[in-house]
Amino acid sequence: MAYPMRTKRALFYAWLLATLLSGIPSTLYVLLTGGDPLEATRAAGAMISRPDSMAAAALVHASISLFWALLLWLVLPYGNTMVCALLASAAIAILDLNMIAPIFFPEVAALAFWPQFADHLMWGACVGFAFERW
Repeated sequence: MAYPMRTKRALFYAWLLATLLSGIPSTLYVLLTGGDPLEATRAAGAMISRPDSMAAAALVHASISLFWALLLWLVLPYGNTMVCALLASAAIAILDLNMIAPIFFPEVAALAFWPQFADHLMWGACVGFAFERW
């Protein structure tokens, strides 16, 4: 029996939805608490030494989202896809925010943890939805 593969279309839509929608939770949090709505954008841009560049931030965000979406596209099981995507995104959040960012990306590590964690869960929900839908 051949192992089923998800379609490239599912990968594309997972990446697109996750890239475009995953910042909603932290953006709402920042707007509701009176914080700086561009702080996370600058932190993303700083990952490639361009903290004032929206284009750099978009490139970083889209690239990281594609990397993780591709990985999940390859390894997530077909059963319970949404639950698995959410659990994977929580694990990715812990890895990204608590292990990688403090060592390599201090601007990202300086962001409030829970809003960024919520962004990761939104990312996982988008990926899970796309994998189930397409």
